[in-house]
Amino acid sequence: MNVLITGGAGYIGTELIERLAAEDGVSKITIYDNLSRGNRNLFIGKDKLPNDKVQFVQGDLLDSRKLAKALQNVNCVYHLAANVTTPFSDQNPHLFEQVNHWGTAELIYALEESEVEQLVYVSSVSVYGTSTVALDTSSHLNPRTFYGISKMRAEEHVQRISEKMQTYIIRCGNVYGYNKSMRFDAVINRFLFEANFHARITINGTGEQHRPFVHIREVGEILANLRASNLKAGTYNLVNQNFAIGEVVKSLRLVYPKLEMLFVNQHMKMRELLVARSAEFDSFFETNSTLEEELLEFKRHFSF
Repeated sequence: MNVLITGGAGYIGTELIERLAAEDGVSKITIYDNLSRGNRNLFIGKDKLPNDKVQFVQGDLLDSRKLAKALQNVNCVYHLAANVTTPFSDQNPHLFEQVNHWGTAELIYALEESEVEQLVYVSSVSVYGTSTVALDTSSHLNPRTFYGISKMRAEEHVQRISEKMQTYIIRCGNVYGYNKSMRFDAVINRFLFEANFHARITINGTGEQHRPFVHIREVGEILANLRASNLKAGTYNLVNQNFAIGEVVKSLRLVYPKLEMLFVNQHMKMRELLVARSAEFDSFFETNSTLEEELLEFKRHFSF
């Protein structure tokens, strides 16, 4: 099987590629990425990817000609490419619209003319907006940020091609955990960096707000398994647990006992979002580690 991964040089892409490269059933992996985040960590390091299996194409989603050429002889596409800097999602709506919405539209146009058999689109729980009860995939979508809106529009394009090929929409929670293509704008990863090097973290609001989370290791493994699974095509929530930010901080203080906390706008109640994991993934999480253990594992990867 030949696989193409848009945004493959990113955080989730790096995790996914390392797993797919080790599978005998995968003959070729094409990384299609414009490197807009400037993160090239996938391309370096002592852990080598097989030269005869992995290739890199530097390209943009909006470059329809290059995209169509990259899709030749591809069986499965993982669509990870997106602008994901969510803290700024209300400050640059044009970028989210162009990359996440219309970039996905260009991919779907190209897929309609291709022989691709399977599409896995990594969406986001941000399409739900806010909720004080755990939402499932049948819940009404009500995104509250430009990022969330752009991901919802992208899902609409993906659903359009579901009759032509096996299509999965995977709505991920807030992803955290170590790999070599780190994102430190994700809340738990940012907390760990601040705790390790400043012994102080910044918390917005009261810290009582809940968010759905999932570890990068779990995301990589489930996405890799989708390629050859019997899971029915459709939309799924990939979430492990819903944590209040204060609960995350409590676990973090067990790892860094001298940690100080700085609250910003402590009088403000931040928006809540709780999301229920799709039951199809329940068995995968039966033996998962505790948050404290995962934070301690991450800490060991810091160089000093």
